[in-house]
Amino acid sequence: MSTNILEKRLVIVSGKGGVGKSAVAAGMALLAQRHGLRVLAVEMASPGGVATHLSSGPLDFEPRELRPGLHAMRMVRSEALLEYLALQLKLPGMGRFGAVARAFDALATAAPAVREIITIGKVLWEVREDRWDMVVADAPPTGQIGSYVRAPISIAELVPTGRIRGQSAWMGETLGDPATTELLLVTLPEELPTTETVETMSWLAKEQLVPAPRIIANRVLPPIKEKASPPGVPGEMVQLHRSLWKEQQTWLEKLPADLQIPFLFGLFTPGEVAARMSDELEALT
Repeated sequence: MSTNILEKRLVIVSGKGGVGKSAVAAGMALLAQRHGLRVLAVEMASPGGVATHLSSGPLDFEPRELRPGLHAMRMVRSEALLEYLALQLKLPGMGRFGAVARAFDALATAAPAVREIITIGKVLWEVREDRWDMVVADAPPTGQIGSYVRAPISIAELVPTGRIRGQSAWMGETLGDPATTELLLVTLPEELPTTETVETMSWLAKEQLVPAPRIIANRVLPPIKEKASPPGVPGEMVQLHRSLWKEQQTWLEKLPADLQIPFLFGLFTPGEVAARMSDELEALT
């Protein structure tokens, strides 16, 4: 199996809220685009993360080109459902029937695993359509990602035969194919993000629905090599830095990261953060 992330067709980025997963997803999309790939970045969860870091303004369900080779879109479950009905179940013109569309959307919201299969299914459909060399998904946080990667199996358990069962099968195969799919779990070297990431990794290892994820530790402090501290407030700042660095090392030992992204000191716009992320992610190629 290749370890070059640029050879993967689907990169799913998840992590506990606030760890910088959207910035990493945007950086991944920029990295792939810089290497000449046709890229689609998808906001799967809350809107605004990828859009902010790519400086695109609000995104729509229809992919929009942000720069040559890089497109982005926002997941809208109701529109994804109508597209699924039109393309997969051969029911054209669903968009013209507002009441029917709302009824199907209500069903998708209430039925177990249907909401998740519609969302992850749209992402996987874009991979299958072969319009893109890479699809980068800014996925739901680690507390929810399990229900999305398990959705194909959940639907298969509910629907034993027929077209929907067949669709679920290829979705599950795509998610589980290590030549196609890469899962990046973004964390911080702190207690809560590390604990949640460890729990997520344990669940993923047991379920074996996706290839083993790679861990990205974000906002890692550099060590201070000088032994002596300056007097006054600067010295107190040095001592605080050393204390925080030592604590971070404790959590990094519990969850060894495949990539450590340094803490970005100073003021950076979201676009600048994404650009710096893309530079750091080059190490995964």
